[in-house]
Amino acid sequence: MRPLYEIARDVAKNWPKVNYAAKPYLDAMRELDTLDDPYLYDSGRSVVARFISNAGTWKGPEAKRVKDELKAMLKG
Repeated sequence: MRPLYEIARDVAKNWPKVNYAAKPYLDAMRELDTLDDPYLYDSGRSVVARFISNAGTWKGPEAKRVKDELKAMLKG
């Protein structure tokens, strides 16, 4: 499994105009390593879940690959 900050870097590189609702969660992911890391009052798991739910406008093969990777991480 890749660290979340690495995934966030890929998202930012491939999604130039990040949706305003997904941006706070993407920014939080840049500071996380795993789903178990805390971010303020949330868990990494919660941050990733919220990012996915707000990243619906990000489309294309790279978006699908990254979202599938994140979903697989959440499933464990």
